Amino acid sequence: MGLKPIKVSQLNSYIKRILQTDPILGNVSVIGEVSNLKFHGSGHVYFSLKDESSKINCFLAAGNLAKLTCDLQEGMEITANGYIYLYERGGSYSLNVRDIEAAGQGDLAIAFEKLKKKLDAEGMFDPAHKKDLPAFPKKIAVVTSETGAAVRDILKIIKKKNDYVDILIYPVLVQGPNAAGEISAAIDDLNENHRDVDVIITGRGGGSMEELWAFNEEIVARSIYSSRIPVISAVGHETDFTIADFVADLRAETPTAAAERAVPDTGQLREYLDSAAEQMKRDLKRLVDNRRQQLRLSDPEQFRRDIQGRIVLEQLRIDNMRSAMEENLKGMMTGYKARLSILKEFLDTADPKSILAKGYSVVTDEKGAIVKDAGALKVGQKINIEAARGQAEGQITRIQKGEKR
Repeated sequence: MGLKPIKVSQLNSYIKRILQTDPILGNVSVIGEVSNLKFHGSGHVYFSLKDESSKINCFLAAGNLAKLTCDLQEGMEITANGYIYLYERGGSYSLNVRDIEAAGQGDLAIAFEKLKKKLDAEGMFDPAHKKDLPAFPKKIAVVTSETGAAVRDILKIIKKKNDYVDILIYPVLVQGPNAAGEISAAIDDLNENHRDVDVIITGRGGGSMEELWAFNEEIVARSIYSSRIPVISAVGHETDFTIADFVADLRAETPTAAAERAVPDTGQLREYLDSAAEQMKRDLKRLVDNRRQQLRLSDPEQFRRDIQGRIVLEQLRIDNMRSAMEENLKGMMTGYKARLSILKEFLDTADPKSILAKGYSVVTDEKGAIVKDAGALKVGQKINIEAARGQAEGQITRIQKGEKR
């Protein structure tokens, strides 16, 4: 008789206890190639370890990441030490990593570097070979999966920015053994049979190195290089780089970025054209007004009226100047008269005759010299006396000397 049925949670709990009590699984080291590496915002790291036939999910806590002596990278071969842990709710197990030791590059990473070196030596990455994108493409072909998020993002951005361009979706596989052949064939077909296409966008959303590998195949690189139509490579996320990125005429970080760069914003262009049209209208109006003014000035009758108007204004200005000058002259004459009156009074005061009229006399000797010092006279000496009215002669009979002042 079989055991009594148990719940799923009970079974997972039992398996978890078995795994955690196994001495080997509690401290195991596993060699493999890093794949599908993701650094979470929490600081934890999620990735897979794989070999040629199998893989295991791995978890590395943020605290253990800080202790690593090597930089964890996609495609590198490592030895991971840790323990097996079962996540009961999901019924999945993983290797919870305590420490990592780098062993070397994985097979895919080695293949990537080998092909990159080969194509670079052939000059396929040379910027001189890259074609410029048309400023105003009329038709864009998108080579990608018709069901992936990439095609939805590209369509959304292009339709939002540009209502003029046509979009051709060329569906292909973007993952798996047949993907590279389909992508290459699509690019070749577009060049041969779709002459109206101006730009090709090829790519896909993010993923592991294996999932993106189709864009690292040589056949895809050579089709991109040989394309007469400019090709934008839009594979994965900003940190993902593929051979297609190096060969393409433009590498976009994401499919969304490819759509942004492929087409101009017709809304902004219309705003610019409307603004330019308004400015042209203003410039044309100003030009017409200037020409109209010139024509008005060239009309003899209008010219005569303008001259007459100017003559009247000039006459008024001259009259105002004359009135101002007359007022200035009147003021100057009044000032001069006042100054002359003051000077006359001063001169009248200083006139010797005026002094004599006040009762003073002028005494001179025989030679006509004015006597200023009585001590210089001699008794018996003749003198002349000039008064305000008339003159008289006299003779010195006595001299009384006084103090000099």
